[in-house]
Amino acid sequence: MARTSHARKAVVIGGGIGGLAAALALHQRGWRIEVLERAPRFTEVGAGLAIQPNALRALDALGLGTPIRAGALAGPPRGIRAASGKWLVRNDTDELERRYGRWVMLPRAELLAQLRTALPPEALRPGIEVREVRGDGTVTHTEGSSAADLVVGADGLHSITRRSVWPDASGPRYAGYGTWRLIVKPRAFEGSVETWGRGVRVGYAPLPDGRVYCYVMVTAAEGVRGRLPELRRRLSDWHDPIPALLDDADEDSALYHDTCQLPDLHTYVSGKVALVGDAAHAMTPDLGQGACQALEDAVVLARAMEQVTVAEGLAAYDRARRPRTQMIARRSRRIGAMAHRSGPALTPARNAFMRMTPRSAFARSLAPVIGWTL
Repeated sequence: MARTSHARKAVVIGGGIGGLAAALALHQRGWRIEVLERAPRFTEVGAGLAIQPNALRALDALGLGTPIRAGALAGPPRGIRAASGKWLVRNDTDELERRYGRWVMLPRAELLAQLRTALPPEALRPGIEVREVRGDGTVTHTEGSSAADLVVGADGLHSITRRSVWPDASGPRYAGYGTWRLIVKPRAFEGSVETWGRGVRVGYAPLPDGRVYCYVMVTAAEGVRGRLPELRRRLSDWHDPIPALLDDADEDSALYHDTCQLPDLHTYVSGKVALVGDAAHAMTPDLGQGACQALEDAVVLARAMEQVTVAEGLAAYDRARRPRTQMIARRSRRIGAMAHRSGPALTPARNAFMRMTPRSAFARSLAPVIGWTL
């Protein structure tokens, strides 16, 4: 007979969105929780986060949907522009919200704070680096070891959980472009927009405190960061407010990372171990679904564990999550490949195709991604 959830213990590796959400979902079902985080504090560097309707439904399941909605700016993305400012895709935002629900934008740190404060403080163990994870539920780390009925690997793209339990799995692959993330001072404009040029994209969205979250994706060689002055020169003739946003950016606080993706795993579970979020299915940011899928993973994993053995719950989690997340990762890769077409003939052809696509077709195409319900 399976032990009741009140006797079960889960060790969660990683204190990001997926890890804290999984810890909270399990804690709410009576599990004892231990969250191991390598960083000395549970914190987040400055970046914005768009929470799409599917992720808001996951947050509803955690009891956080209402406070997140109350403290965030709402509204679907307005669409995609060319560098000149001409619309390539102009969304019917009212129809998107009617069909799928709300979108909200907030700082990542705000979501992490909401998740963190909902957990017992004694469950959070920062400053601990995991050395090895075994399929029997043993985790060795810099403070000794922990044993659990369930280990949740939420330790990101370079997951030690994945490397320990899936040693033959392929590692991350560079997607061909790097991503800058910036938060700049307040500036007035309406809604969130993405702009596509030749080998570069810029997105911007207002945050609740008036500041602006901005990201720039640039085709580049792996490991080559570039500099903000070069971006400013390259995008100086793009439509407003892009040049002004880049002028406001501070290179010292700007974040840059190579954009990577994971090849598909044949399973997200092994023994007593489950992978969630980027550790399982790191995807390019082209659909904005990385954090959203981590939140889905968390609530589905916890629900799958109800009234069954750990082995049965893990099998159900893998059946539910692996096909969906890998489908979304493939869609995201395809959008990234289209967006970064940079030949002199390819970019105009891409733009013409986008302008001819009916708005209704774009709205329908979102259904498999953001139409998810628990």
